[in-house]
Amino acid sequence: MPERDGDGGRPVTGTATGDPVERGRLLERVRDAVLSGGTGPASPRDVVSASWRRSLDAHVDPDHGRPRHVFGADELDEVRGSHVLAPALPVLRRTLLDAADEAVHMMIVTDARGHILWREGNTGVLRRADDVALVEGTRWSEDSIGTNAMGTALADGRAVQIHSAEHLVRLYRAWTCAAAPIHDPDTGEVIAAVDLTGPLTTFHPSTLALVRAAAELAEMTLRARLAERDERLRARNEPHLDGLRGEPGALLAPRGRVLTARPDGWLPDRVSIPQDGDRVDLGDRGEGLLEPLAEGWLLRLAPRTTSRPTLALPFLGTERPVARLDGRPVRISLRHAEMLVLLALHPDGLTADQLAQALYGDAGNPVTVRSEVHRLRAALGSCGTKRSGADAPEAGYSIISTQPYRLRARVDADFIDVRAALRERRLPPPDVLRRGALLPTSDAPGVREERDIIEVGVRGAVLRRGDVDALWALAQTESGAEDPELAQRLRRLLPDGDPRRDEIVDRPA
Repeated sequence: MPERDGDGGRPVTGTATGDPVERGRLLERVRDAVLSGGTGPASPRDVVSASWRRSLDAHVDPDHGRPRHVFGADELDEVRGSHVLAPALPVLRRTLLDAADEAVHMMIVTDARGHILWREGNTGVLRRADDVALVEGTRWSEDSIGTNAMGTALADGRAVQIHSAEHLVRLYRAWTCAAAPIHDPDTGEVIAAVDLTGPLTTFHPSTLALVRAAAELAEMTLRARLAERDERLRARNEPHLDGLRGEPGALLAPRGRVLTARPDGWLPDRVSIPQDGDRVDLGDRGEGLLEPLAEGWLLRLAPRTTSRPTLALPFLGTERPVARLDGRPVRISLRHAEMLVLLALHPDGLTADQLAQALYGDAGNPVTVRSEVHRLRAALGSCGTKRSGADAPEAGYSIISTQPYRLRARVDADFIDVRAALRERRLPPPDVLRRGALLPTSDAPGVREERDIIEVGVRGAVLRRGDVDALWALAQTESGAEDPELAQRLRRLLPDGDPRRDEIVDRPA
């Protein structure tokens, strides 16, 4: 797809003030040329070009695409009422509806996934929108209906104006729209998009500034309500913090934001709340214990433990992986072995998105990963009991912490030992070299990459060093048995009379 100024054409700017119909015709020629692989009279804007790529990668049909209808009329009231943006809707109405009616537009508000929850404005425009499924309950993310202001603002994280044939799907070339994302002041995450949409003849460059201002006002409203709630939580829950009698502790908002910490500054601004369990990994500070309050959490510092369990992962050359937790064998699935490999390779932890990418590639789904982590934690069980400084036993705990996922154990892994040896310019012992490849049947992208790194690194080191025992050990592996350079080197180095020489002579050169 052409980039900005590509194919010799000038870019179509997003601030043109000329005839919107004529501009629409130009954009249509640009769109058709790009989709056919030809050269158009201009290049699409960068934001549009990137959006078209994402949309086409999601297999949106440019000629026949229609949005998915997700919520029925009987579901919308409940979804609207529970949405965090609902309290700010009056602000959006006051800011946009008069302008929308006068400019022959309608106001649309979506959730973070692009589902249209509210749609109000000029009655004529609303009727026209009904004909093209621009209605409540439909999904307007880029992967559903291609480039549009709502979906592209959500995907790109910034305000955007999409005019006429900048929409990827041909059906919407008669429309112009501008949208801005709205962020949750509690988490910083995008929670919604607000949009002004109308017929292409109503295009005006100031529309983008108007929706951006409306989004900022909505965020200010949510921020003010959040500050009121924070103050209420502090006043209600200060006695719980007092009850710690000087020990380090904190009051947390429901989603982990620190409201009050004692002593001041001993915690970051936010603590990741685990999906299950009551323990939080605080890094160098140790572990925190969470106690649920009527709203929010009390966090106190857990007693230091005297030791961590040992997790052994002998995964080189094995097709039926077995982990060992403090010597106890734990038979696990290949998928769970892959997860342990990836977590062992990333001691600082991986998010659900990162783990999904490493396990499944671009098709990875963090929801699937969370379910798999839950099953893996159950398979490993708890790490037994541990003792506090007062010698009182505490309940066992999972060795996989959450947000990010991280191993809370000493890891003894043969593949990590091999990487360490290569890094220190040492050869791994022959018995380790003989084991073979890391999880040889695994197809997880992150494991395949690590397997290739180890195999290439080991082979190069062994050939450079010319150690006979190391060469022989490597030649016993599946890949080494088919390596003519290994065989040639061994034939040259093994002395006459060595029984290994007779075997290697029969191998192809």
